[in-house]
Amino acid sequence: MHPRHLTWQPPDFEAIELLPKRTRYCIVVTTWNEGDRLRGQLARMLELSGLADIVIADWHSSDGSTDPELLRGHGVRTLLVTDEGGLGTAIRMSLAYAIEQGYEGVVTLDGNGKDGVQAIPEFLRRLEDGWDFVQGSRFLTDGVHANTPLDRHLGIRLIVSPLLSLTARRRITDPTNGFRAMSRAYLTDPGLQPIRKVFVRFNLQLYLVYRAVPLGYRFIEIPVVRRYPSEGTIPTKITDLRTKLLFVAELLRTVLGRYNAPPNRCGEPIERP
Repeated sequence: MHPRHLTWQPPDFEAIELLPKRTRYCIVVTTWNEGDRLRGQLARMLELSGLADIVIADWHSSDGSTDPELLRGHGVRTLLVTDEGGLGTAIRMSLAYAIEQGYEGVVTLDGNGKDGVQAIPEFLRRLEDGWDFVQGSRFLTDGVHANTPLDRHLGIRLIVSPLLSLTARRRITDPTNGFRAMSRAYLTDPGLQPIRKVFVRFNLQLYLVYRAVPLGYRFIEIPVVRRYPSEGTIPTKITDLRTKLLFVAELLRTVLGRYNAPPNRCGEPIERP
């Protein structure tokens, strides 16, 4: 499905292409002023650049961590930059780019060094095997989580996971984990339409996991590693009471179907072709 058949509202962004397209898949790393955490993560990912093109989605970092020449040296294919803030905006930007570039699937993860990048080949293998949504979970057998803030742990296990599992029609153990992979078929389904300006903050992360099974796509969880640092600043986008309340509000709107794709021009629901 070509984007012109969908509601197509990417943010304004600049794509700085540092290397040519080489593979069928891309790895999207979202970042903002992550400094040495991003540099260390890219160093660990360097050997994976032959498996999938690496794309950085950035909100104009000012700490030098997204210097184009530095990124080129770490095998990054493209740096995407937008002035519009929000995690959902960055993901919307990167998915729009991946779709327009013709990638057959996308692996997404944060650029703050928490995720075990050694799982990336497994995500790609699952896409190759025909899975459309591959969710990383630190809570599965063989998954690892360390130093997870207690409120985050309890919120995921007792609130977010049960609500999304019930409404998404499948048990999902780690739905807030942005370490996941999605097929082009899923991302371009007219029943999904993820490139809409309503997705700015946390809702796109939730919406993507919420819609996969109801739209008929193959969904699987795989174990991953997620380690928060044992000291210093906790790398997280949910930092205070206001953002926590905002997250809960967007969660409720998601499970109530408020973000579901709009009907087609004739007023009828769009069916999967």
